[in-house]
Amino acid sequence: MNLRTPLSQVKGLGSAKDGVSHWWMQRLTSIALVPLVLWLGFALASLPGADYATFTEWVRSPMVAVLLILTIVVAFHHGQMGLQVIIEDYISHEPARVAAIILVKLFAVLFSVIGVYSVLKIALGAG
Repeated sequence: MNLRTPLSQVKGLGSAKDGVSHWWMQRLTSIALVPLVLWLGFALASLPGADYATFTEWVRSPMVAVLLILTIVVAFHHGQMGLQVIIEDYISHEPARVAAIILVKLFAVLFSVIGVYSVLKIALGAG
């Protein structure tokens, strides 16, 4: 027994089976960000009045560099997914919605790459 109307079958309307994975990924990234942001906050608070040399020495620690890169990547991915949901909910014009989502994804990738590059540059001693 098919519960879909003939019109919806012709138009191909229905579940795209993508919403649940997007929802889960948002939840997982938000859960991952809790300890990462707490670590970053406490770590930066433990460096009050630190000069540039002290900060770069701190970033050169392998564990710190890995955690910073993980925080950057997860934060930008989480933010991109959240902005995508907002765009999908509030922009009704299809071409504008697609363009906005593409721009948000491009900026998230761009800023993630810049952040990771910066951390690696400092961590590997070039900064």
